[in-house]
Amino acid sequence: MEPLITVRNLTKDYQTSRRREGVWGGVVDLVLPRRETLRAVNGVSFDVGAGEMVGYIGANGAGKSTTIKMLTGILTPTSGEVRVGGLTPWRDRTHYTRHIGAVFGQRTQLWWDLAVIESFHLLRKIYEVPESEYRNQLGMLRELLQLDDFLHQPVRKLSLGQRMRCDLAAALLHSPRLLFLDEPTIGLDVVAKESVRRFLEEIRDQHGVTVLLTTHDLGDIQQLCRRIVIIDHGVVVFDGDLADLRTGVGDHVRLTVELREPTPWRILAADTGDLPVRWREQDGLIHVADYSRQDVRSADVIKDVVNARSVQDLRIEEQDIEEIVREIYRRGGTGISDV
Repeated sequence: MEPLITVRNLTKDYQTSRRREGVWGGVVDLVLPRRETLRAVNGVSFDVGAGEMVGYIGANGAGKSTTIKMLTGILTPTSGEVRVGGLTPWRDRTHYTRHIGAVFGQRTQLWWDLAVIESFHLLRKIYEVPESEYRNQLGMLRELLQLDDFLHQPVRKLSLGQRMRCDLAAALLHSPRLLFLDEPTIGLDVVAKESVRRFLEEIRDQHGVTVLLTTHDLGDIQQLCRRIVIIDHGVVVFDGDLADLRTGVGDHVRLTVELREPTPWRILAADTGDLPVRWREQDGLIHVADYSRQDVRSADVIKDVVNARSVQDLRIEEQDIEEIVREIYRRGGTGISDV
């Protein structure tokens, strides 16, 4: 099946000026300005299939926001190709925007002094949504996002979590096939984040909406996305399943063992002496083993400990996704091309 989004060799350059110091330097700049080319996105390529939810992540300045702006038709690329559902975003922008939704962080698309429902009515007219289709879609969104308690309040009186739920509803009123999300949970408390995440899972699984998600909250990525694309200095350094990323880079495992009797860590090190495991002691009863799953299986470590000692409890922790992404940036994108 043809992908919904196709991106090939996408590049975006910006022209900037380097100012000289001092008054005389300012005068010279007026006559002989020094121009520089900044490449924000450098040959990015990827595909996204219909119904996928893909995390597109990177550090500040990595190029992810510039990419999203080109995919939504806000920016025209310097070179490269983008096709979304057969359309080129910046050439077919009027028709294209009827098929996409977007939520950009804390920039609301609702009218600040109007009641939420009035904003929804205005958006229906802007997108020329038939009345019956609008009512059905609004009914579904009201139920999933639990909007009824504040639907008739002015937007300016909503909490951040309430406004984010309304912005998500506004982006989906015209039943788009594709939803772009930029930091949808920024600033939200734990309860509000969980509500937004459950909703995104619902529209993906039950309504087949394709989602491209950019976020600094890697909890969003872990819960919502099976696949992630990581960009660094304008270049894609990883594109694949989250599980593959863990295998290729995030191979660190931590085993916490709680014993029934106080035991020095050196004894446990002797118990697992044939395995490449680093032990450290939290107290006489609790010990932590660090190792790479490429070098040793957790089952072998646990077997040696349980056979030798009386164990109260065990806990295995995979390397956190945030640690994995930091490791990729530390390597400069190297060492994962074969993942």
